[in-house]
Amino acid sequence: MAEENRVTLHGFWASPYSKRVELALKFKGIPFEFVEEDLRNKSSQLLKHNPIHKKVPVLLHNGKPIVDSHIILEYIDETWKYGPKLLPQDPYKRAQVRFWVGFLQQSYETLLLVCKTCGEAQEKATKELHEKFEVLEGMLKEFFPDGNPCVESDDVGFLGIVMISLFGAHKVQSEAIGVKVIDPEKTPFVFYWINALIELAVVKDSAPPHDKTVAFLHAFRSTALKSVAP
Repeated sequence: MAEENRVTLHGFWASPYSKRVELALKFKGIPFEFVEEDLRNKSSQLLKHNPIHKKVPVLLHNGKPIVDSHIILEYIDETWKYGPKLLPQDPYKRAQVRFWVGFLQQSYETLLLVCKTCGEAQEKATKELHEKFEVLEGMLKEFFPDGNPCVESDDVGFLGIVMISLFGAHKVQSEAIGVKVIDPEKTPFVFYWINALIELAVVKDSAPPHDKTVAFLHAFRSTALKSVAP
């Protein structure tokens, strides 16, 4: 990689936020170095380049740090003009994508509640999650009026990348939590879209091992339940 265009990503394999940056770089065809961070023992470089939040991801472009996954994705799209566009050119469509990205993030936070709870609390969170997906179902039908969500690598875009990063592992999430994350009967369009996205070669090649992900989610859930136990 030429020194004048050096790209380094500090991330964590299980972080959906660093995963979306990784995917954006790969979809755009941008060579980069990935630095795996231990979030329990963060590197001096991470702390130096993100001193305020001290979180992943951090993208270094020619030594200059950019933080926050959404800001990084927009920076990538504005800096590298080649490869597929992540955001639409039309200002209204771009605003719509940003809105729905925020909605997906809210949905993921609801999924975390499902993971951190049990009993009635988990049932309530699961119901809320499915309701959010029902709203997303309606949005997708408007975005793809022909009934066929585009799944070509060149057209995944910002929204698709965020969807993959948050719910691309929905089958593993369902297995680890014991709750069906995406119900194909209630939201078939969402189910079809996410499964088509995760079949893309770039996504499949970037997916972490199944057993490793299940073990991580089990540990996350166990820790969360212990923290709220009486």
